Amino acid sequence: MSKPERTARSQYQVKVGEDFPETLSLGEDRFVKKFPMRYGENPGYPAAFYQEAGAAGPNMGHLEVLQEGTKGLSYINVGDMDLGQRLARKLVQVFKGRQACVLIKHEMPSGVALGDDPVETFEKAWKCDPLSNFGSVDVFSYRVTEPLARLLVESPRNVEVVYAPDFAPEALAVLAARKVLRVVKMGAPLDAPSRDNGLEVKRVAGGLLVQKRFDSKIVSPESVDVVSVRKPAPDEVLAAIFNWTVACFTRSNAVVIGTSDRTHGIGSGQRSRIDSAEDAIRLSRRGYGPEGCILASDAFMPFPDVVELAGKHGITAIIYPLGSVKDQEVIDKANELGLAMIITRKPGELDSERCFLHR
Repeated sequence: MSKPERTARSQYQVKVGEDFPETLSLGEDRFVKKFPMRYGENPGYPAAFYQEAGAAGPNMGHLEVLQEGTKGLSYINVGDMDLGQRLARKLVQVFKGRQACVLIKHEMPSGVALGDDPVETFEKAWKCDPLSNFGSVDVFSYRVTEPLARLLVESPRNVEVVYAPDFAPEALAVLAARKVLRVVKMGAPLDAPSRDNGLEVKRVAGGLLVQKRFDSKIVSPESVDVVSVRKPAPDEVLAAIFNWTVACFTRSNAVVIGTSDRTHGIGSGQRSRIDSAEDAIRLSRRGYGPEGCILASDAFMPFPDVVELAGKHGITAIIYPLGSVKDQEVIDKANELGLAMIITRKPGELDSERCFLHR
């Protein structure tokens, strides 16, 4: 009997062997190999996941794979899970008592929502951008119930990974019916303390870049100030804080538009801020649309063009840092259009917070 012909698709099924060391060290911190990956970012290249010795709480150090699926966790899956868990954790810290659902694609948020019911919260996040959410890694701050599990296994969604702090037994039985699905349990509830060395490390040829992990200080209405003639309504301020929080976990240049409990459009990774804003508005048309939204920009506005675009599409307020030589020109344009301009610093402070992310 002849062997089946190799197809172009089969390269994505082949596991690549790795001979990485069992432990790695960074200063006094030790990392222990937890499991190998199918391959790295691209087929044919070995990869593995290392757990930081001493890490504890709701981080990647103590994830538990409940269902490996037919492929196992990939390098990109774990990066998506990490970003989604960090964002979900920050949201439940800022918006205490709410549930958070975060859908991630290629280490970028593609749908984010707050809610009070497991199914409703997921559905709000999914409808942000159903096209981008196809094939997503879905991260929850709350227990996955059986009704939610039935939505997650619907084949048109093609969910890659479900990552949550807990699963109802009936939910696990439903999820098991989708053989390709990976089901992973967090090491601790998201409201528990998280402990690791707090450093971010990026490999560059011939060296390492190391920095302290960013944590936004924009966590309440008292964290921000207003520089426009029109003052924002309380719900606009809450929406500004929600969308700023999402922008903190979105690849720069980041522009996020949404309301107080869901994103409507996410523009990320563009070289120009106006391009990110145009992407956010365009992508919002797949779901809820831009009208009545708040716009969050991860850095200052170099020109009034984003403000003009926002006004044209019914956006009512913007949250952003000051710092451009044209700050006053930007504010003047907002006043002309009747937009509220919320800045990322407390009243009386000089410096605004920005939230660049380059993963």
